[in-house]
Amino acid sequence: MRILVIEDDKDVASFIRSGLMQAGCNVDNAANGKDGLFLATTEKYDALVVDRMLPGVDGLTVIRTLRASANTTPVLILSALGEVDDRVKGLKAGGDDYLVKPFAFSELLARLEALVRRVKSSGDSPSTVLRAADLEMDLLRREVRRGAQLIDLQPREFQLLEFLLHHAGQVVTRTMLLEGVWDYHFDPQTNVIDVHISRLRSKIDRGFERQLLHTVRGVGYRLDT
Repeated sequence: MRILVIEDDKDVASFIRSGLMQAGCNVDNAANGKDGLFLATTEKYDALVVDRMLPGVDGLTVIRTLRASANTTPVLILSALGEVDDRVKGLKAGGDDYLVKPFAFSELLARLEALVRRVKSSGDSPSTVLRAADLEMDLLRREVRRGAQLIDLQPREFQLLEFLLHHAGQVVTRTMLLEGVWDYHFDPQTNVIDVHISRLRSKIDRGFERQLLHTVRGVGYRLDT
């Protein structure tokens, strides 16, 4: 699953993000409503976790804005407000589920999985195939092809390419890769990214006329679409 967590409390956001990544999810995080709304409307997610009390644009406004723009991504609302009226307001704003703080991570994960299953059963499931130009990744079969050629990737290379495909056409910074692929919240001052990018590039670009994986000097990397 690819999840967007919109939560301004750093400890809570880190707790959720760490748990989701250990469960095999790809996770983006926004610390305020404005940034969360931008990500939710420009990226594709399987579900959103939205804190109700956010700086700037509050959580319910974020959800109402998404629903007004016909965005149907499932939303799990997090809130310290647990009265019946509070839950009703959250659901009427367009939330699909409501979880009161403090919460157990196992319950949060179970609720997210239930929301995603509900979407899949309705026939509106997100694609399990990612593409960029003639490069294709099948997430269910764990297969990568470029044209007709099957490409053998190690688990970390697969995870790295999946992250790049989710951000295809965009510049991906080293910080984004460290957090999204290696779950590092600091720079280990090693060449781990360079090594894996080099290996991945040799597998998906070598022997092909068009090069897809580019280095953006001083910034990061970009996978062409």
